[in-house]
Amino acid sequence: MNGLQYGLLLFLIASGLTLIFGIMHILNLAHGALYMVGAYLAWWLTSLVGHLFLAILLAVPLAVGLGVLIERFLMQALYKRNHLDQVLLTFGLILVFDALQGMLWGNDVHSVAIPAFLSGSIALTETLDYPVYRLFVSVVCGLIALAMYLILQRTRLGMIIRGGASNREMVQGLGIDIRRIYTLVFAAGAALTAFAGMIAAPLSSVYPGMGNQVLIIAFVVVVIGGLGSIRGAFLGALLVGLTATWGALLVPDFAGMVVYVLMAAVLLFKPRGLFA
Repeated sequence: MNGLQYGLLLFLIASGLTLIFGIMHILNLAHGALYMVGAYLAWWLTSLVGHLFLAILLAVPLAVGLGVLIERFLMQALYKRNHLDQVLLTFGLILVFDALQGMLWGNDVHSVAIPAFLSGSIALTETLDYPVYRLFVSVVCGLIALAMYLILQRTRLGMIIRGGASNREMVQGLGIDIRRIYTLVFAAGAALTAFAGMIAAPLSSVYPGMGNQVLIIAFVVVVIGGLGSIRGAFLGALLVGLTATWGALLVPDFAGMVVYVLMAAVLLFKPRGLFA
């Protein structure tokens, strides 16, 4: 259950990453920094308003606005540039976000309180209880995954997004402003990642640089699933979540490498990922 919960949380992060790359062909190394920003917003706003869910309601629009600003003023200049330029700019954004985090919130480690009605546990057996909040996180992430699938596969907006990923010029020729679609996709990807940081904040401490490790694991998920594939990101996230959890239990001395062994094994047989 911990592996599934971790995997579903990873999907929120990796789905934003694969959306941005698959649709816009942008390698966004600052994706992990957005996760950190979401966690810090959850901690800061919770300390102001006194409740995590109210803090999330206030923080999500801020994350969307941040994504719009980054896309409009920085990413639009990179659409016709090579990936090296994208890497350099987005790596610079990591440094900017890390510096701003230290200036705004300091470098202390913080914790976020779980809402009272989700702070208990459910008895699974006579000797085993499971935290309600972890179940809540799993359900929320699962519902978001289902909503993403329905939007991308069953709506006109999803058709336009998929069309823009395949042939930007043709979509523009049909009279659709692809720049607005790109802004929407980037803002959605940023918001998904920041939201993952918000709901994960009570499960772990909020600390400087917390997005760096998350970024590496998110890229592993995307590579396993296949660049640009939401279905691949979902399956890859579940595989990574379960592998990391079981690895920590069964081979704790090698827990840090089992995920990368999984990635290498997948790429041996599927060099472009499971669903390229």
